[in-house]
Amino acid sequence: MVKINGLRKKYGSFNVLDGLDMTIKKGDVYGFLGRNGCGKTTTMNILCNIIPKDEGEIILGENPDEKIKIGYLPETPSLYGYMNGYEYLEYIAACANFKGDIKARIRECLEITGMIEGGKRRIKGYSRGMNQRMGIAAAIFDNPDLLILDEPTSALDPEGRAEVMAIIQRLTSTGATILLCTHILSDVERVANRVGIMRNGRLAVEGTIDEIIGRDTNNGITLQLFDVNDEIAAKIKAVQFADKVDFYEKTGNFVLRTANPEETNRYLVKFLAENNLVPRKIEVSRPSLEDVFLRTVN
Repeated sequence: MVKINGLRKKYGSFNVLDGLDMTIKKGDVYGFLGRNGCGKTTTMNILCNIIPKDEGEIILGENPDEKIKIGYLPETPSLYGYMNGYEYLEYIAACANFKGDIKARIRECLEITGMIEGGKRRIKGYSRGMNQRMGIAAAIFDNPDLLILDEPTSALDPEGRAEVMAIIQRLTSTGATILLCTHILSDVERVANRVGIMRNGRLAVEGTIDEIIGRDTNNGITLQLFDVNDEIAAKIKAVQFADKVDFYEKTGNFVLRTANPEETNRYLVKFLAENNLVPRKIEVSRPSLEDVFLRTVN
């Protein structure tokens, strides 16, 4: 759906985007992550043709000649407070030169976003959550090929976040392609199938969540034995599949850091059996998306 090659954007002497390469496939829910100021919003604004790029190639669709429709929800949607929700979506229909049944589409969008009743009220009286839901209704109105959501749950209370995430999940079930930019990593883990993490104007990491976590070298295996002598400790510390082994004498725990926890765990089980050792505890732990994110941006 989106192929970005060597995208660059400079403000003064600062390279906001410094050769960004990025791929969003049709049907992806792509979690777009990074620190504030790393270039995420600039990338989205370039995709929406709000600002120009300096250099690079952007292919939208399967070939350069294909035209796709993009729906965009900015972090803080600015709606016309004097209108009600129905009137606002009629205005959106006119802006999009919508050719279908406008009344039916308005009702459909309001049903998707849970705003059938809220749509009758003046927008100036909306809560932050209602404002976000109406913004999503506007963004999806013209059946976009790509939906870009910039911090859709920011500043919402838990109930508002849950409502917006339920809408996103409803859209993903229809095969929508979504670029989701957010700082709330639990939301990404909940709905995204692929993730990109920005650092210094480029993607430092891209892939499925399982791929990203699987490539992380901070997978850990904790092994605790009933009895440990120097010979056993030396053998465990020399495990060939471990990148690093720490031994904590107070707890008697060996902590093995490894990029291949499954293979390392199989080796340990075999080692314990060959040496007639009974473990008090053997536990495999994997880093979370938050762990990977923090290590990547730092």
